[in-house]
Amino acid sequence: MTRTTIAFDDQLAAYLLQIGVTEHPVQTALREFTATHRMAKMQISPEQGQFLAWLVKLLGVRRYLEIGVFTGYSALTVALAMGEQGRTVACDMSVEFTTIARDYWRQAGVEDSIALYVQPAVQTLQMLLDDGQAGSFDLAFIDADKTSYPQYYEACLQLVRPGGVIAVDNIFLNGRVVSPKPGDPPAVRAMQAFNASLKHDPRVVMSVLPIGDGMTLLTRR
Repeated sequence: MTRTTIAFDDQLAAYLLQIGVTEHPVQTALREFTATHRMAKMQISPEQGQFLAWLVKLLGVRRYLEIGVFTGYSALTVALAMGEQGRTVACDMSVEFTTIARDYWRQAGVEDSIALYVQPAVQTLQMLLDDGQAGSFDLAFIDADKTSYPQYYEACLQLVRPGGVIAVDNIFLNGRVVSPKPGDPPAVRAMQAFNASLKHDPRVVMSVLPIGDGMTLLTRR
């Protein structure tokens, strides 16, 4: 037993991957390709992907909203977990990154179930609200520019159904949120303030998981 979450070295991380992660071959190929990318640190960990897939099954997710696609691993993971009845709305700003994502989605046979919008996410979220899609999503995942997290969160609170879940990634920023320094980028203090704002938000039930770079789960009341 232990009173705190243990630290992971490379050996234990490899063991976790060995015993705790099941991937489609295209997931594995995409994850390994992205590991060689110059922005590889933006990829979620495979255990985070496994957790999202488990959450899909637990909640019976059929509509998924993703803010921040990168090379497409998380969207691919959730699309595969949802199966043929699932539908994804994915938001990103990068043609370069999402071109990679589309290729792997196509290989896995899920491209037609993913509606990708390459434009500022706030525009896409407002479009969904204007289109009457409030309360229509079962799960939302926020993993994009940190200074915009409050805007994304407020929109997701409208778009996710009561009982649905909003997952927020990178809440630790590699530990920098604990004690921001004067030279840190604005994202650090923005994330610190955002994290603090969630604890007493009466609209949600919150849990923080020390997985990857930290993930907050929020169930909409």
